Amino acid sequence: MILTAENILLFGSILLFLSVLASKTSRFGIPTLVLFLGVGMLAGSDGIGGIYFDNPRTAQFIGIIALNFILFSGGLDTKWESVKPILWRGISLSTLGVLATAVSLGVFVHYLLDFSWQEALLLGAIVSSTDAAAVFSILRTKNIGLKDYLRPTLELESGSNDPMAYFLTISLTTLVVQQDASVLSLIPMFFLQMLLGGAMGYLMGRLMLRIVNKINLEFEGLYHVLVAALLFFTFSFTDFIGGNGFLAVYLSAVVLGNHSFIHKKSLMRFYDGMAWLMQIIMFLSLGLLVFPSRILPIVGAGLLIALFLIFVARPLGVFLSLLFFKINNRNRVFISWVGLRGAVPIVFATYPLIAGVEKADMIFNIVFFIAVLSVTLQGTTLGLLAGWLKLSMPEPVRNYPLDIELSEEVRTELIEIELPVGSPYAGKTLVESGFPSTALIVLIKRQNQYITPRGSTTLEVGDRLMVMADQKETLEEVNQSLGIRN
Repeated sequence: MILTAENILLFGSILLFLSVLASKTSRFGIPTLVLFLGVGMLAGSDGIGGIYFDNPRTAQFIGIIALNFILFSGGLDTKWESVKPILWRGISLSTLGVLATAVSLGVFVHYLLDFSWQEALLLGAIVSSTDAAAVFSILRTKNIGLKDYLRPTLELESGSNDPMAYFLTISLTTLVVQQDASVLSLIPMFFLQMLLGGAMGYLMGRLMLRIVNKINLEFEGLYHVLVAALLFFTFSFTDFIGGNGFLAVYLSAVVLGNHSFIHKKSLMRFYDGMAWLMQIIMFLSLGLLVFPSRILPIVGAGLLIALFLIFVARPLGVFLSLLFFKINNRNRVFISWVGLRGAVPIVFATYPLIAGVEKADMIFNIVFFIAVLSVTLQGTTLGLLAGWLKLSMPEPVRNYPLDIELSEEVRTELIEIELPVGSPYAGKTLVESGFPSTALIVLIKRQNQYITPRGSTTLEVGDRLMVMADQKETLEEVNQSLGIRN
């Protein structure tokens, strides 16, 4: 088949549509990531689609763009109040935990396969970072909450451990290609990358905030374009001066997302949608890049390596990195099991391919096999394990920020809150409920009906209350009075 602009758009739109439909099956416990990859594989040269795609450089370029959007969107959604209590725990997981996982797996691969130390450690580095995108979609569809700050811990780790894995992958690829390169030279390079990445992330986050609030553009849509330009500048300029671009992008989004800026809700919705689009495109392109027929010869080795990673290397990295923190073993076990390997390791596996590493094809196929097995096995059993470990709790409430963009000068907060099971207000009228006087219920949505609240209105479980308050502290008081656990 000769690819033209027209049929690329045709097949691309069909694949996107099929991927979106496939995501609906996540409610049955099937990780969305696997489905996106599966659609790409079915469309590829070994599948029914017959689309030939064997260009790792293009796949890597798509992956880098996608990771920028995904990390930026994740950073915007990271709430400092949630992360602050577990900050050092998350940093330890994303640095020491990643390193311990890479080294232990590298040792295993060296003795299992005919790999040099550098090649074995390179494979370990590529699969050392986690991808929690599928995890939280499954937890949400199954209505499972997590105790003991586990959710913010996993969110912080998944958003901040890619820079460490990227550094290890690039450094070890260099060591494999340049045999005379010194391992000791990597130490100052590591600190330089992380320090520059952290500094640029903070500075660019502050600069983004100032530019967005001061530039006063005529059209709202241009703010999305402006932030995208600043996002890519943050990554590329940080990389240009020797820093870690992925770290800078994530931190800049955290800084920006935890401040007020013009069109904030609109921008966050836009980048959430872009993150989903980039995930689908990245997974599809990686699915097209892999040749299933080439994976069959490495299934045996891939299975052993994947099982070692899941049951030994990842738990070792978690337990070592959390050694000095007050956290019980049940939490450590669950964090270990949430070590999903997704699209990020597959993107990182393209670096050895492009660099011409001798065993790059074998490394890529093993990494792909590990990612699919990991996300399938672990992703489908997260809810079950959380229940066994007594770490799960039903999410009794979902708060929905309303689609109203108020002026930054207006301090009023408006949010939609679902009345949870067991709330002391359920079955009572508004007069009887003793609802906080500092807040006001402006509307009640019950199933498909909208009810204007009066003193005699009886509240029911599942009602969505549209609550207005003059400050966030008041909304916290409302949550507590409703029986909502944060």
